[in-house]
Amino acid sequence: MRFAAAVAGCLLAATASAGEVRAPATFLSSDLRALQEDASRHPGWLWVDEGEALWKAAPATARPSCQGCHGDISSMRGVAARYPAVASDGALLNLEGRIERCRAQNQSAPAFGHESEALLSLTAAVALRSRGMPFSVATDGPAARFLAEGRRFYETRQGQLNLSCGQCHDENVGRRLRGDVISNGIGTGFPAYRLEWNAMGSLHRRLRACSLGVRATQFPYGSAEYLALELYLAARAQGLPVEAPGIRR
Repeated sequence: MRFAAAVAGCLLAATASAGEVRAPATFLSSDLRALQEDASRHPGWLWVDEGEALWKAAPATARPSCQGCHGDISSMRGVAARYPAVASDGALLNLEGRIERCRAQNQSAPAFGHESEALLSLTAAVALRSRGMPFSVATDGPAARFLAEGRRFYETRQGQLNLSCGQCHDENVGRRLRGDVISNGIGTGFPAYRLEWNAMGSLHRRLRACSLGVRATQFPYGSAEYLALELYLAARAQGLPVEAPGIRR
């Protein structure tokens, strides 16, 4: 209770209107927005460069490289804006999951692994090709049940602090929690370079940190719970631009 009261005491006056979902960049300071748009200073471009090299490199299995199947990485334009998406076998995949599945099925190579430098790099390089394009994820058909699960997760109070995602990212948007401005909590900038991490990280890493913050269960990277939530967040972001690789405080 004392912790919850301290959190409440850190919240200052709101600046965003109720129900409005804004691009994450609008919550950044002017310095961070400038850094996010400057490839020459954005530290996340180190991962992009590595990802572009991985795109061209054939795996040790002697199967084709990503470029060998898809051509130049520019062919990935618009792809990140459509994920998460339901695969032909009914599984919900985010962009990282799609890359891992392609690696296993088409390159007969072992998975890079969640939060590995290789997977973050390749994901960042692919996502960059959709930068500025509007999010447009499928929410009907086979995606509908995953969307409902994600919304249920978002609206459910969790953890020892008994807070839902919406209590922060709807009811307190624009207020300050310690040094951070509370955003709408959408993932259009991920994978992102966070100053707190001093590294690139996935949206699921950020979601796990949120779960920890409210003292709730932290689900594994790539879990069904976080994938469904990721789809719901992407649906909330419909029409907003892809910012990845983003900069976050």
